[in-house]
Amino acid sequence: MIGNRSWSEREALIDVSAAIAAREEAALRRAFRMAVRTAAADDVDEVILQAHLFVGYPITLEAFRIWREIAPGAGNPDREDGVDWRGRGGAVCAAVYGTAYEKLLATVDELHPELGRLMLEVGYGRVIGRPRVDLATRELCIAALLAVWGTPRQLHSHLRGAMNAGATSEDVERMLKAASRLLSTSEITSVMEVWAQVNR
Repeated sequence: MIGNRSWSEREALIDVSAAIAAREEAALRRAFRMAVRTAAADDVDEVILQAHLFVGYPITLEAFRIWREIAPGAGNPDREDGVDWRGRGGAVCAAVYGTAYEKLLATVDELHPELGRLMLEVGYGRVIGRPRVDLATRELCIAALLAVWGTPRQLHSHLRGAMNAGATSEDVERMLKAASRLLSTSEITSVMEVWAQVNR
């Protein structure tokens, strides 16, 4: 247990995140039905919201549509005003990337300077840095999504990020087991190879 969140709550959020990446409505509905019984609705909102950073708006909008159908009373997020988005984003991103933070910033700026600003201010400041869900849980959810989405480089970063944020190896392995329910045998092998590189 990280903080006061039980594994069953965390697993429900991980299942939602993985199901969003799977783009299978039946899987998403199953994950949402389990989440209604296990996790706080506002926590599910947060996991869906952060998914847009990885899978884009169209998929996220569809996930929210289905979630509102299953949990119509959900959706009262805390509004944050007057936040230093770049400052918070930098602190959260540094917590996730640890000693690789400066290298990440330089690499992203080389790709396109606007990407770095968006990553810090929007991605980590306005979304991942939101206080409702702890960072370790967010990173486990992101890693589950990336495992199913099939992006090994980003998966590597967020597996390490989950550990940097306080998740244990056991937490990561339980998350990967949950995400693997939506993967083929060859995809599971690929994901486990990435985890082996992180967990040396």
